[in-house]
Amino acid sequence: MAAKSKSKSKSKSKTKAGVDQRLVKALAHPLRVEILTILNERMASPNELSKELEEGLSQVSYHVKVLKDFECIEMVKTEPRRGAVEHYYRATERAFLTDRDWQNLPNSVKPGVSASVVELFMGEVAAALQQGTFDAREDRHLSWTPGVVDEQGWSESVDLVNETLERVIEIHAESVKRLAKSGEKGIPAIAVLMNFEGVSPESKAAKTLKKGRAKKAAK
Repeated sequence: MAAKSKSKSKSKSKTKAGVDQRLVKALAHPLRVEILTILNERMASPNELSKELEEGLSQVSYHVKVLKDFECIEMVKTEPRRGAVEHYYRATERAFLTDRDWQNLPNSVKPGVSASVVELFMGEVAAALQQGTFDAREDRHLSWTPGVVDEQGWSESVDLVNETLERVIEIHAESVKRLAKSGEKGIPAIAVLMNFEGVSPESKAAKTLKKGRAKKAAK
């Protein structure tokens, strides 16, 4: 994960651990995570965000203002719309954090951020399946690889995921440059990398047993 800022005053809002408190506060609400993620990809207005996220315009506008106050987004242009003016924004912060930032986030914030990211990812998957693009390419990759590792194996897995992410970002950047020269239409490519501690077989078994007892008691 990476976080960047165009603001020169960023250092003033950091803790001793180096975490940008503006970004922490911005990511404290799941809707702001979704908005910031979208605005990191492209510019959009609150009206467009409201329709895409299927949330009330007033609620979206409020969170857009909060993100602007935290200097995570900036207004890039305005356009007249039916007697009103529509404001368009883009992100100045990526909707992600460095590993060090993540480690120093309050534990109360982490579950909300993770849940929002997973929800966004699942939404992208659902849309691709519905549109038939998910399996459109024969070389698309889909895998699920559970396993058991020791502490060294865990560290090596984390390092590999981080290296892969860095290379994916490089590939995207290189592609943008080539597309700008060729005028070729780009391919919407989504790469999802996850490496997390799963639930132990013992915990799963205990949960299944508890459900079974609950069903028997209900009869």
